[in-house]
Amino acid sequence: MRDWLDCAHRALVEHTDVLNDLNVFPVADSDTGVNLSTTVGYATEAAQLIEGNDIGELLQHAGRAALEQARGNSGVLVALTLTAMGTSLEGSTRMTAGELRDAFSAAQVRCWSALTDPVDGTLISVLEAVSKVSLPENSQDGSNQQLSDWMDLVIARGSHAVIETLDQLPVLHERGTVDSGALGMLIVLVELRAALTGDLTRHNPVPDIIRDYSDHTGHKDKHDSVGFEVMCTVELSALDAAELRHELDSAGDSVLVSAVSETDNGYTWRVHVHVEDPEEALELMRARGQAVNVSVTSLGSDEPQVSP
Repeated sequence: MRDWLDCAHRALVEHTDVLNDLNVFPVADSDTGVNLSTTVGYATEAAQLIEGNDIGELLQHAGRAALEQARGNSGVLVALTLTAMGTSLEGSTRMTAGELRDAFSAAQVRCWSALTDPVDGTLISVLEAVSKVSLPENSQDGSNQQLSDWMDLVIARGSHAVIETLDQLPVLHERGTVDSGALGMLIVLVELRAALTGDLTRHNPVPDIIRDYSDHTGHKDKHDSVGFEVMCTVELSALDAAELRHELDSAGDSVLVSAVSETDNGYTWRVHVHVEDPEEALELMRARGQAVNVSVTSLGSDEPQVSP
């Protein structure tokens, strides 16, 4: 798992530019590549600090560390994916295909529930697709061979799910490109297969998708986005978190509120929203609790990021 996270981070860094160029949903702020690679980088660092052979414990620790400092909508979702997979795999020292399929399903549900208005054609669509891949019947249940064979099916279905995003979101259909976050998730899954099988020679569909379904020259609309992305981590009760989500829904969009870890007084939550007035969002967050790891980023790519 440590090797997987490290290789996934490296692969996301390698593909940062193309992922940024593909980023048009939910806003064309050209930062999905940076957000995914940075967030998985936090997870990679955290995974190196935990000892033991419990796969679930390692992924939970890495996911929570990444979630505390996650960048952007896509970064929060990939951190939630790791955390949910870890919860599902807790106590396991090796993985079977069936256990990993359950972990993917748990991740899809966790990501879906964190969003106020989830839609098809995104990173979550890839998780949903791979969680439904049937286990191979021509290999022994629970065997390494079954896991290896199943991961090939996962990559094939994940690739198809990425290409399907072109017709699931109107903005992607208009441009003739796939969703950036969905492609990023496929990159992560390809590295998972390589880590589990040790085989680096299997067909990697990512270059084919980039060749056929990406705009290599960048998109002209990336400077058209207005408003700000506001993020923070805050300690709240479940009721306060629900009320904050409702308030942010009224103030902006792309709202994401998800628990990071349990505390004596409730939970720490990672909060994300896009708004026209960042001060309005910050006031709502701070009225509920002490906001930390705060960032305010202009959705116009020429503007700097500031951390109040």
